[in-house]
Amino acid sequence: MNKIINSAKTSKSFIITLGLITAALFVVIFPAVTNADTLYRQLQLGSRGADVSSLQSFLAEDPTIYPQGLVTGYFGSLTKSAVSNFQSRNGIATVGRVGPSTLPVINEQMLNGSDAGANISAPIITSAGVSNVSKSTATINWYTNENAKGIVYYSTSPLSLGEHLNSVDVSGNTAMFDTNYRTNQTVTLQNLQPNTTYYYLAYVTGISGRVSITWPATFTTSNY
Repeated sequence: MNKIINSAKTSKSFIITLGLITAALFVVIFPAVTNADTLYRQLQLGSRGADVSSLQSFLAEDPTIYPQGLVTGYFGSLTKSAVSNFQSRNGIATVGRVGPSTLPVINEQMLNGSDAGANISAPIITSAGVSNVSKSTATINWYTNENAKGIVYYSTSPLSLGEHLNSVDVSGNTAMFDTNYRTNQTVTLQNLQPNTTYYYLAYVTGISGRVSITWPATFTTSNY
């Protein structure tokens, strides 16, 4: 049963103000992270994007490097600490950013799978997107590579994210499909306003407690 739960959470660590997302991001996809992933740019505190998610998923394979295992697409303080741990493990200066010295080392290990020493990782979200949009409802769908439960956060205002040790605070309202763990979920948002742009993301928690979120996107309800 769909449950609509009002919530407003305040970030304690950092606030990301998200501008209007273009129509090209109506379907948000976090690609499956495999050993063949390659990072093509330097990453540091404040970086955002799918490549940050790939980095986080790789680091989360080893809980001694990235015990929180959050896959958010945002390079926050926890990711910086994880990068520092990786650098220390590999004899690189612990600057906490993926610079020219760290990038090739991470890419080599991601390609060869030489750092996959842990069994616990965050769920990988794929094919997340919105469908069946009407003047008062919209359906959010996604898949995960392991059994997980999920919540959709949505708001008429840009969503704000707050990073914590084992979770992410998100502003806005929430809609939960159910509490069962599964590999595919469909959440229907109800009582929406017509002809209105909504910001949304999926927040997924695996059985291990590790968290992944989709990059925030938008949809617009119809006016009829």
